[in-house]
Amino acid sequence: MNKIEPGCLPPLPLGPLPRRLSRQSVVAWGDHRVTVGGDAPVRVQSMTNTDTEDPIATAIQVKELARAGSELVRITVNTPEAAAQVPYIREQLDKMDVKVPLIGDFHYNGHTLLKDYPDCARTLSKYRINPGNVGKGAKRDPQFAQMIEAACHYDKPIRIGVNWGSLDQDLLAQIMDDNAKLAMPKTSQEVMIEALIQSALQSASKAVELGMNPDQITLSCKVSGVQDLIAVYRDLARRCDYSLHLGLTEAGMGSKGIVASTAALAVLLQEGIGDTIRISLTPDPGAPRENEVIVGQEILQTMGLRNFTPMVIACPGCGRTTST
Repeated sequence: MNKIEPGCLPPLPLGPLPRRLSRQSVVAWGDHRVTVGGDAPVRVQSMTNTDTEDPIATAIQVKELARAGSELVRITVNTPEAAAQVPYIREQLDKMDVKVPLIGDFHYNGHTLLKDYPDCARTLSKYRINPGNVGKGAKRDPQFAQMIEAACHYDKPIRIGVNWGSLDQDLLAQIMDDNAKLAMPKTSQEVMIEALIQSALQSASKAVELGMNPDQITLSCKVSGVQDLIAVYRDLARRCDYSLHLGLTEAGMGSKGIVASTAALAVLLQEGIGDTIRISLTPDPGAPRENEVIVGQEILQTMGLRNFTPMVIACPGCGRTTST
């Protein structure tokens, strides 16, 4: 066995590792184009928490997020009434000269909404699809196919967004059964990570089979634990060349949410993993939604990955100073 000298570490590069090579997608509204992946900068995005059925409140919040620096804004599209309002939200934003692309977040009924509300499907710049709740059993594949067909028809990129809280239970059960037969079974944590990754990769492969341009696919696998997030994205990054969206789901409120998101994303970004980020903060009462955008920008700027605003270096103060 080689003797390890105390304090010895292998030499490490100064600064982040080179960015992982990935496909590049384009999310556009009119002549405003936002590239994701490839040689594009790591993008900051956000999500509204307004009721999409209220188009004025939603348009105002989208404007505030965009003005704060969000390059993509996601809105929930969960009901027929919400889908019907999406074109009006886009119209209001255009009147305010807010060109930020809108991402439609779909769960359970996205296949129906995209078919029944074609103006909504046309107006959105990207669709987020959760393979864990697009449909169950025999309904899953045809309903997923309907969403991919809409994306192809309207030439929209997609994000296949897997979430540990809504993981495909059939897939998880299959992986658990296979794991139980192994001579050295994996831990429950390792099984969950594998299920997340397989759900994302299998869904992406299915989308490509259905005619989706692989360049227009972004993947995400979100969990709420820092170490779990780091592990799942390291593995996912090794197993595909799709662009990756980073985010710690259910990060929490205030400093806890900021610290947890920063701890997870900073490690991955330092390793060159991640093409777009969202900081999922539970806002304090009365706190502006734009805080999640500011935190995302500060993470990227502090790490030297992007520049947004002048950085002020200030002494924290001690017994030798007044800090006033």
